[in-house]
Amino acid sequence: QVQLVESGGGLVQPGGSLRLSCAVSGTSFSLATMGWYRQAPGKERELVARITSVGYTNYADSVKGRFILSRDHAKKTLYLQMSSLKPEDTAFYYCNLISPVNSYAYWGQGTQVTVSS
Repeated sequence: QVQLVESGGGLVQPGGSLRLSCAVSGTSFSLATMGWYRQAPGKERELVARITSVGYTNYADSVKGRFILSRDHAKKTLYLQMSSLKPEDTAFYYCNLISPVNSYAYWGQGTQVTVSS
């Protein structure tokens, strides 16, 4: 059974930092394309950042230069380091994995990030 478990969300002041983690089990990690998406109230879910199996990354324009995506193959964990956070970064953040076996998209349960003073 594939499981993605996110952690690291919370309340932070504008300009602050948070690191989100997504621990993966039940499927190949190193061969999968993975990413973070977010959804704010009343808005559609959007891609934040994504990394392919060969390490190619792409970021939403709104987070370029502020967010860094990385992964630890030994721990089978995907990270999103978020810096210089803005109120508009407030959203529910979801971890996503595309199975290298059948291209099925798996989602974590999400973690709330709130940027507010």
